[in-house]
Amino acid sequence: MIQLTVNGQRQQVDVAPDTPLLWVLRDTLQLTGTKYGCGQALCGACTVHIDGVPSRACMTPVSAAAGHKVSTIEAMEQDRIGRAVQAAWRKLDVVQCGYCQSGQVMSAVALLATNRKPTDADIDSAMAGNLCRCATYQRIRAAIHEAAKSLA
Repeated sequence: MIQLTVNGQRQQVDVAPDTPLLWVLRDTLQLTGTKYGCGQALCGACTVHIDGVPSRACMTPVSAAAGHKVSTIEAMEQDRIGRAVQAAWRKLDVVQCGYCQSGQVMSAVALLATNRKPTDADIDSAMAGNLCRCATYQRIRAAIHEAAKSLA
């Protein structure tokens, strides 16, 4: 059994230690907001926070998350920064297809947790690992600026 803390809840999962965290979240814990994109940590759709650091759940073995705090998109409604980012996303109508957005939001929340006044360059750097096939990058950047303003 592997013990995890996911979204503030202690969890025990009976899976192989090398099982990707993504599959534990989605299949075992039924937290399906975190998406499978590429399976190679290239697109960012599977981004979660491990101890507040954006991490790719598709390549992180569940054993590496044991003893750490894992946060998923489902927990962002309980997080001040997460609520601000999601409100900005809605206000600026960021989402098109929406598939990548949970990973985008998670990366944006991590950025704003450490930098409340990001420049465009800061945003571009923090979000570089998150791909959006619908190309809503301008709206994503604007929404991050909007969220930062609301947190000031």
